[in-house]
Amino acid sequence: MFRYVHYEVICALLAVCAALVSAVVVFGVEGVPETPGGADRAIVLGLVYLALVAGFGVLTVSRIKWFGEGRDFDKAVPLRDPASVLPTRGEGYRNCVNVLFFVLLAASAVGGGLFLERDLALFPLVFVPAWSARAWWVARWERRHGLLLWRGRIRTQPLEDDQYLYSSVRQPEHSARNA
Repeated sequence: MFRYVHYEVICALLAVCAALVSAVVVFGVEGVPETPGGADRAIVLGLVYLALVAGFGVLTVSRIKWFGEGRDFDKAVPLRDPASVLPTRGEGYRNCVNVLFFVLLAASAVGGGLFLERDLALFPLVFVPAWSARAWWVARWERRHGLLLWRGRIRTQPLEDDQYLYSSVRQPEHSARNA
């Protein structure tokens, strides 16, 4: 079991790490690529791309029928006994890390950067805005509804055909302000 938000954040971090690894390898072997139109143009295009992909990421967790996952959040199955099935804090983060996914991203970026075009070393970064926007939107949904969304399977509490998530009640945060 792992939190939906944590999975999205970890995927974004894995993509950044894969891009860093591949950039070091590819740019170390091939050299750093130059921008023919100047850095200003590359920055503007990067920001436009960032906005478009982040918007797409938010659409994928919206309530749009046949497109967004937002309707699945409302159908999340409440956990009967959260204390017995939910992971501890560190264990929950470890469950989110998909090493095979990281290796696939890094290997494809290194291969593309070395054999096709140097710029492909940064290919994993194309996913970061969408995953970050999805994490933000789901965290916002969780706060508004007072629930936490969980992914995974529980044998004693199976999901129906159209259900993909579990939910648990969000516990209040303990901080110095609450004391």
